[in-house]
This record gives sequence, C-alpha cells and structure tokens, in this order.
Amino acid sequence: MPRTSVAIVGAGLAGLTLGAALDRAGVDFQLYEQAPRLTEVGAGVQLAPNATRLLHRLGLGKGLRAAAVMPQAIEMRRWDDGAPLHRTPLGDACLSRFGAPYYTVHRADLHSCLLSMVPTGRVRLGVRCVAVTQTADAARLELSDGTTVEADLVVGADGIHSVVREHLVRDHPRYSRQVIYRGLVPAARVPHLLAEPRVLLWFGPDQHCVCYPVSAGRQVSFGATVRVPHRHGESWSAQGSVRDLAAAYTGWHEDVTRLIHAADAVGRWALHDRDALQRLSVGRVAVAGDAAHPMLPFRAQGANQAIEDAVTLARCLTDSGAAAGDGAALSAALRRYEGIRLPRTSRIQQESRDNVRVFHLPDGAEQRHRDAAAATSSGLESNDWLFGYDADADAAAAPVAAAREPG
Repeated sequence: MPRTSVAIVGAGLAGLTLGAALDRAGVDFQLYEQAPRLTEVGAGVQLAPNATRLLHRLGLGKGLRAAAVMPQAIEMRRWDDGAPLHRTPLGDACLSRFGAPYYTVHRADLHSCLLSMVPTGRVRLGVRCVAVTQTADAARLELSDGTTVEADLVVGADGIHSVVREHLVRDHPRYSRQVIYRGLVPAARVPHLLAEPRVLLWFGPDQHCVCYPVSAGRQVSFGATVRVPHRHGESWSAQGSVRDLAAAYTGWHEDVTRLIHAADAVGRWALHDRDALQRLSVGRVAVAGDAAHPMLPFRAQGANQAIEDAVTLARCLTDSGAAAGDGAALSAALRRYEGIRLPRTSRIQQESRDNVRVFHLPDGAEQRHRDAAAATSSGLESNDWLFGYDADADAAAAPVAAAREPG
C-alpha cells in the first residue's frame, strides 16, 4: 500500500497551508480531498496580522496584495440610525504596530493562492476519507474508492464534519440558533459603502450585518445573521432568498437594506461549532482547523486560527525530526503542538460564542453599556494578544514535550 510521511485529509485552508508549510520544510506529504475539483465556495474572509505574517513567509505576499484589500478601519454602527459606536484603525496603523497587514479577501482567491504553493500531484481529488485506523508504526486512511493509504501521521483538516476527529472524540456539531446569509455585490452597486475601504458592522437586536470589499475592491462581501431557534443542517452550499433576508432586516439603516437589495443571490448557512477539545491528537492521528476547533464567525478568526494551526504543526514536526517517522519524536511533537494551540484556540472559540449575545443585545441598558464601553475601548491595543501573535516564533521557542504513549 502507498506510504507517505504525512497524509492530510482535506484541501481547504488548513490543509493547503499545512501542505505549503511542509513542502517548504522538505517533508513528504499528500493531500486527500473529497471534492472532484477544487472550487472554494463562500464569500469573504478577514485575515488579521496573526495570519498574514505567516502567509507572507510562505510566499503568498504578492498574490495576496493583488487579490485582497487592505481596509483602513473596522467601524461599528447602530442598527437603526447608523450612528457610529467605535472605530478601530487598520491600514498603516495596523501594519506599523504589528508588522503585518490586515486583509479582506475572497475565500476563493485565498484558496487559489494557497493551492499555488502546493506542488502539482500532491493533491488527490475525488476521494473521501471513510475511516482512520492506526498501529504503533503507522496510521491508515481508508478511502471511498476502496484504497488504503499508510502514513507516519494522519492530519484531519476535513472541517466541522470531520471523519478524522471521530478518532479522537465522539461529539456532534452544536447549533448556535443563528443563521447567516452571505453574498457578494459588485462594488459599483454600493458606492456609498466604498468611499474608504472598511469593515463595517451594524449591531442590532438578535442580529447583525458585516460587509467589506474583496477581489481587489471589485466586490463587496457581506454576512447578515438572523436568529432561528429551531435546528438547521450545516451546509456550505444552501441557497437563501434575498427577499427573505430583506424582510428580516426591515427597519434597519438604509445602508444595510440597500446592500441586501443589491445582491442577486445569497447563500444560507446554519451556524454550528463544537465544544473545545482536551487534546488535538491520539497516537499518529491529529486534527487542525475546523476539524479541531470549529468557531462561530463572530470573532472573524476561523481562517486565521486554521493557518496558525498549520504553521505550528509543521514547525513542531520538522524541528523534532518527527516527520521522519520516529514514534517517540512524533509523540513529543504532537504534545508540543497541542500544548501551544489548545489554550489559544479554546479562548477564541469561547469569545466567538460569547459575541453572539454581545452583538445581538436588545435595545436597553445592557446595549447602552456595551456601546459606551466600545466608544472608550483602546482599538488596536486591545488586540495585541490576538493580532500580535506569531505562531511560528511561538512554536520555535516552545520547549520540546516529553513523549506520551499512543491512545
């Protein structure tokens, strides 16, 4: 049966970033993707400096500068009259403080940039992982075409419905009671939102809306949430109704309603996450990205944390020599990986959950307190711990963990 050092399940953002980082380090790997072709669905992604500094080091700087937008600020506004609540400067201020830019980018453009960093032949399409098993010497992937692949390490980067995660824990996605409509609008239809490139958010009772430019400024990506108490299936391809979304935002500020009406189509996603894991690996099997810590989008860090995971894991594997297949070195590398990642991703997961309530307060005393606090917050300084973080440097400085027994 075919053998590789690292078998990566899933060619999304986490999987491709891991592949690019391993290739840069000279580690043998193979990606396995269930989709018959690589076409990223979705709309926009916010990339904060904690991710862009890593992507630039991988060689994506030129591609991102061509495809992305560098917004000048994040602006929070009130839902009904558009009154400003807070402005966090980005642009040059962010670049100066953190040494890396804040970008807004179409997910497909980011995916394409990452794919360009993975050598041809390293991605096998149209094969779904149906099971993972392991012995003391190897991990095995059973694929939907009936073949089995053996590897020194299997990494599940296969999203919120991860098959690989089931090897670590038996849990289920948790419905947030929030549905998000995402869409793309040609920039020419909403010039009132583009006098300055910004991330704009409107907060209101039970829902909020966010938008920002992508595709080098040619399009505006937006996400608009609606509270739906009954459970919906999580999907990346469900179609929504512009009419239904517009009805849900009746009475909101005209900037929001004009944005919604400018869309030709919207996707509709029921938002799920999962509880934080206690470990990110068992034996020769590990998880990264949404397979490890699926997050609600209310901290705009899901993609960023997937990128951090990938770079950290690659560093831990290569620094320890674990990629050569030695069991003790691999165990130590995976302990180091989860020791670095779990405290940070668990905190961000929880903040993302907490923001459901914070963003959607009904008008009243709590809402006024939130808005007053936002008006006096320190902007970029309050994000030092998040945006200023360097995953690669942290992994390089982390002590080597003692090996542990598989299982």
